Amino acid sequence: MPDDDAPLALARVRDALGGTRFADVRYVAETASTNDDAAALLGEPSAAGVTLVAEFQLAGRGRKAERAWIAPAGSALLFTTLLPVPVATGALWAVPFWVGLAVADGVEAAGRVRLDLRWPNDLDLAGRKAAGILCVSRVRGAEAHVGCGVGLNVRRPAGPAPGIDPPPAYLSDAAPHIAREDVLAGVLGAMDALVDLLDRPDDVARAWEERAGLCGRPYRLRLDADGSVVEGTAVRLGPDGGLVLVSGGRERIIHLADARVV
Repeated sequence: MPDDDAPLALARVRDALGGTRFADVRYVAETASTNDDAAALLGEPSAAGVTLVAEFQLAGRGRKAERAWIAPAGSALLFTTLLPVPVATGALWAVPFWVGLAVADGVEAAGRVRLDLRWPNDLDLAGRKAAGILCVSRVRGAEAHVGCGVGLNVRRPAGPAPGIDPPPAYLSDAAPHIAREDVLAGVLGAMDALVDLLDRPDDVARAWEERAGLCGRPYRLRLDADGSVVEGTAVRLGPDGGLVLVSGGRERIIHLADARVV
């Protein structure tokens, strides 16, 4: 069984990724935010494909600025991967969905744990959140350099659970012997396999819809503008990644920045 208190075995991860575009994995015990660290490197040729991993984040955050990401040291994978290739600026919306596919594929390959994709940027295990995605980018005209931030709960911490409501899930709930090194290598290996898909954002959307079982799935969303709740049945992703719902007998689109799932 993995030692919950042991630091990440970085050499093991690098060895597993040898020959891929994601073999440069860098680890620190503590930082404010791996996304902030990655943002300073975006666009630097020497940083293409680099993954920054932290054992603990002092200022980890979710998609909304007021939402923190809380993860005790040793319990999670907290990392940001700088894509090895630029992305068309008009296709930036597709990158979090692409990351979701890679995380789902990598976790399944590493631990035989199947995660459910939930719009817009979460992955669930048995109905509870196990992972979230938050990307950062630097736009230069028609192209953008992107850092893909992932917070993934791997091993349930000993002692009192973090003060998170609703309580999160951990991969070890389904796979008690799962190792963080295997999961990280699995996710980065899946990213390497999927890089070419970044050139086809519509294909990313269709693949995400299929993997998420999106069509016909019920969603309940709270709108940021006025706090009202919208309930409906998902149909597809819109052209910019928004969620198309049938609600009240008609289709409506909920844009990425406008709501959260409740």
